[in-house]
Amino acid sequence: MATAYGPDTRDQHRPGTGAGDHPPAKHVLPAPLRAPFEARAWRELAYVFLSLPISVVMFSFAVTMTSLGLGLLITFLGIPVLAAALGMCRGFGVMERGRARGLLKLDVAEPAPVRGKGGLMSWVGAALKSGVSWRHLLYSVLHLPWAMFSFTVAVMFWAYGWAAFTYPLWRWVFPAYVGVDGIQLYGDSTHQVYLDSPFELAVTCAIGLALVLITPWVVRSLVFVDRLMVLGLLSPSRLATRVSELESDRGVVVDTAAADLRRIERDLHDGAQARLVALAMDLGLAKEKLTDDPEAAARMVDEAHGEVKVALQELRDLARGIHPAVLTDRGLDAALSAIASRCTVPVNVTVDLESRPAQAIEGIAYFTVSELLQNVSKHARATRATVDVWRVADRLMLQVGDDGRGGAGTATGSGLAGLAERLGAVDGILVVDSPTGGPTTVTAELPWRG
Repeated sequence: MATAYGPDTRDQHRPGTGAGDHPPAKHVLPAPLRAPFEARAWRELAYVFLSLPISVVMFSFAVTMTSLGLGLLITFLGIPVLAAALGMCRGFGVMERGRARGLLKLDVAEPAPVRGKGGLMSWVGAALKSGVSWRHLLYSVLHLPWAMFSFTVAVMFWAYGWAAFTYPLWRWVFPAYVGVDGIQLYGDSTHQVYLDSPFELAVTCAIGLALVLITPWVVRSLVFVDRLMVLGLLSPSRLATRVSELESDRGVVVDTAAADLRRIERDLHDGAQARLVALAMDLGLAKEKLTDDPEAAARMVDEAHGEVKVALQELRDLARGIHPAVLTDRGLDAALSAIASRCTVPVNVTVDLESRPAQAIEGIAYFTVSELLQNVSKHARATRATVDVWRVADRLMLQVGDDGRGGAGTATGSGLAGLAERLGAVDGILVVDSPTGGPTTVTAELPWRG
């Protein structure tokens, strides 16, 4: 159902969905020609070159300490030796995550440290029961064969490529110091074949150029496996990550609930309560004047009657801010239409839902759209806005767009940052696309939970 509000809603405009609306940065050279000279290619090559010596050290230590620990299990010493090996492997993991972060721009969260209940043996037991520690040990063992393969392939492509590409510059070394005309391709007792003619030099240089251009993509495919290994073996477990997210979300929910309670208390204290106190005083004065000055008492009662109406309106607004009755009774379509009617710019509302989501999700969706439309009214300097609500599989999608000045973002301290935290507390997502000059599109995604 589509509902239009405002003086001019015939020109309906649905904004784009995100960063894809912006044209990509333009480069003089195409990506294949640009790749060998980009910083990313050299960072990835450095990562591959460093992997071999680092992996040799990790592999040697892991195999030696694990073998020693397993061999000493017949005695009590094997258990702490194994725990020490796991602890050192976790230390290697810290180094590897830092290396991936610096050279591959792969940001991997740090796993939770091993904590015992107290004492050395408690820590040893916790280390041996930690699946993260054993995954670090597995990484130390498995990374060496892959590092050897990737190092060999990368060095071969890189060295042969640049050597062949620059061959015309250093061919003089062969006749000057080796006594031959160039690189020998074939030779036996009767004849030899050297790369020495202009045509052969040109072909060699062309082959080298092709290898130089291919090398960054070969190295990129090699470090892709390294990325998978770091993410799969050196990152926190999914369960631990989920527990951390839930703890953070719980804190956000508690803070949000406390802030809402403070807001309600402040609104009651500064609004309806203050008016009711003033109303009680006015009625008390009117009661005293009722016998001496009936006309003054009547005027005071009339003023008190007006104050009662204002207090009732404030209480209705406060109740609507807690949970509007129209949302409970008629759903998102009617509730969002009511919000749109109070916006300072024309708003086109489109709600395409065959059923209603869970009440909690419906309430979050309502207050999300309400806050976004308040931002449109206060900050956007827009002439029109749109609200679209639809369902995709088990997700509720909200999109609020306007043709204002743009520049909105989820920087720390902004209202959108707080809204993103609220949505994140229920596994929701907030995406803001607001280039300077507009238009602005804010897309929210919530779980359906019908």
